[in-house]
Amino acid sequence: MKLDKVDNKSRRLRKKLYLGEFAVYGFQLQSQLTCDAEQEYDEFTDELMALLESRELCCVCGASNGVCDAIIMPETRYGSPSEEDRQVLNDWLKGHAKVTEFQLGELLDLTYGEFADFS
Repeated sequence: MKLDKVDNKSRRLRKKLYLGEFAVYGFQLQSQLTCDAEQEYDEFTDELMALLESRELCCVCGASNGVCDAIIMPETRYGSPSEEDRQVLNDWLKGHAKVTEFQLGELLDLTYGEFADFS
């Protein structure tokens, strides 16, 4: 089945395959942190989660050895983050004392997209 053509699929099939209006988008975050102890990583991720929850977003992330990698996604089943959400996160990261540098990826389809290699 070709997934690149959405117009020839029924609404039910588009929903099952997360295509068209049912596609779920998200973006990548990679940041360098100045954390010396595990507790500082935990504090950073707790603050990040609180910010994301206030925007009805969630993430899958890991933080250690001075790096935090995360995939930011919607809390709702068929939602997507907006450019405003990306901008709020960008501003928050710029102002955070533990973040030395960071990169935010572009919005992409979480089901069928491929994430960038920031390294």
